[in-house]
Amino acid sequence: MSFKGIKKSLVRAPQSLRQKMNMGEVTQDAVYLDAERRFKELEMETKKLSDESKRYFTAVNGMLDYQIDFSKAIEEIYKPISGRLSDPNATVPEDNPEGIKAAEQYREVVKEMKETLKPDLELIEKRIVDPAQELLKVINSIRKMATKRDHKQVDLDRHKRTYKKYEEKKERTVKDEEKMYAAEAEVQIAQQEYDYYNEMLKQELPVLFQMQLDFIKPLFVSFYYMQLNIFYTLYTRMEELKIPYFDLNLDIVEAYTAKKGNIEDLTDEIGITHFKVGHAKNKLEAVKRRHQMMGGPGSAPNSASGSSLPSYYQSPDSTYAQYGAGNEKQGFPNEKAGYSASPISATGAPASYGTQFNAPQASSYPQPVGATTQAGALLPPPYQNAPVATCTALYDYNAQAQGDLTFTAGAVIEVVEKGDANAWWTGRYNGQTGSFPGNYVRLN
Repeated sequence: MSFKGIKKSLVRAPQSLRQKMNMGEVTQDAVYLDAERRFKELEMETKKLSDESKRYFTAVNGMLDYQIDFSKAIEEIYKPISGRLSDPNATVPEDNPEGIKAAEQYREVVKEMKETLKPDLELIEKRIVDPAQELLKVINSIRKMATKRDHKQVDLDRHKRTYKKYEEKKERTVKDEEKMYAAEAEVQIAQQEYDYYNEMLKQELPVLFQMQLDFIKPLFVSFYYMQLNIFYTLYTRMEELKIPYFDLNLDIVEAYTAKKGNIEDLTDEIGITHFKVGHAKNKLEAVKRRHQMMGGPGSAPNSASGSSLPSYYQSPDSTYAQYGAGNEKQGFPNEKAGYSASPISATGAPASYGTQFNAPQASSYPQPVGATTQAGALLPPPYQNAPVATCTALYDYNAQAQGDLTFTAGAVIEVVEKGDANAWWTGRYNGQTGSFPGNYVRLN
């Protein structure tokens, strides 16, 4: 927009705002308003015809291209990569010859249809799209004239308002008289310009409407028959599809079910289909710990009673044993036995350093587990008598892989190995030991 146009827009802005808010007098022409309404409908209809015809042209071409790409994808699925690509003779025959042949035949049929429909699609572009674009150019030119007419109307109302302001003034000065005469002259000029554009559009728009009927209606009819021809070609060519791999006489659902067979059951038997990526690492660690506790490879043999002391029971003895071993090197052979027999509190914690301990018996060997010292203090009870940690299942869980634990909601599970809430735990339920997700249970 030029500087002159910007200046005119700023001058017209107050009057345009008054018109939008229905303030003051607005020049109106009922005949032109009706013609403008019909002109807007013509503009929208022509744009819709142009857009839909181009969209249809693109959609049919795209559909055929997608069908060709689809057949290539099916062929790749039926022919997996095997052997060495550099040596064609090393390829292992693991493909589906019938499916590959059907995909190739279908691709040739679609290519043939694309060549057959090419003249019809080009005809749509020449007979529908191009004429609609030409009509839109004419409509855009008329729209510019209608916009200019609206601007002249705003100028006329603006000058009328200025003239009326000075005319209704009771006591006018000489300057007011001069301004009133100048406003009157501007009103006359604005009225002439407005009448020129208004009358021209009122006379020319009905002619355009008549030409529009003679132009748009044949386009719609031609577009209809062109689509009919395209759909008929697609229907007849697909109906005559002679590929032995497809049985077009069967119902589509029945044919699909027959070809599918028991593939779903075979797929469910593959373990990798139940693999959960999110818990894979935690589950692997849980499986390793379970195998170590059950006497798997690399684990120490269990005791005669079938249980061993937990780490927090063993660590104090081992610590004091190391301390005693250091003193024995310094020439205090009885310190190890003395610290080994030191009293242990009821909570399982060793006596603090400096607590008086009893002298050992005749034998300097440490006392067995569960024995009583001379002071009468008891060593920690065996592991099998300790309270068992349990948890309650919040949801049903079915084993997703070998080594998982299956349980129902509300089941009480013995906790063998516990991690955080988002890790895999190890537990025992109904005589079976396995892994389960920690967020499926609540610790009792």
